[in-house]
Amino acid sequence: MYAADDTPNDCFRKYRKVEDSYEDHAQFLTSGGRYRELFDLPVTDYKGWARGLQKTGYATDRAYANKLIKLIEDYELYRFDNKNYRKGVTRKQEVTPTTWTHQPYKTHGLVYVIAVNGDNFAGIANEFGFKEKDLLKFNEVPEGFPLSEGDIVYFQKKKSRADKPYFEHVVQIGESMYSISQKYGIQLRNLYRLNKKSYEYVPEEGDVLRLR
Repeated sequence: MYAADDTPNDCFRKYRKVEDSYEDHAQFLTSGGRYRELFDLPVTDYKGWARGLQKTGYATDRAYANKLIKLIEDYELYRFDNKNYRKGVTRKQEVTPTTWTHQPYKTHGLVYVIAVNGDNFAGIANEFGFKEKDLLKFNEVPEGFPLSEGDIVYFQKKKSRADKPYFEHVVQIGESMYSISQKYGIQLRNLYRLNKKSYEYVPEEGDVLRLR
């Protein structure tokens, strides 16, 4: 069927059953070579998939990746990547005592570590003698929030605004208000407030955000 979207006569597909749309969508992504490199990513790397889909031309919306990531995080859909969660089993992430494997750093006046593949908040909290709930609070995330390689994990409360000379930030593909708040050590609610944005706002590539 044809309808107005980006142009007056764009093509859409209509299905009799929702299952048919899932199957057709999977075939669309796996056929041809445009999206082939995305299948090298872990199936749980929703941020990488969102960025990759936008970069390969899957959607014309400049905020597509950012919107997709925000939806996944707002509704905690990443929980469905956990087999125990899908089975209805609720239990805390297993923690094995260990010696320090992360190097602490300090920037913006805040101490933090960089997550590596396989990390979770429970493990990092155990490694450095924190309570998991405190790390979750410092980093403004709910229990079960997944860590990706390269994520910043703060060991103290973030600031109300960025330090000088960080006055503005130009949004890149795949960035969210949360990831930007982590990058500069700013409390998320203050980043929204500084830019007079509601919590429904999704930054688009090229948007300029105030940091202080």
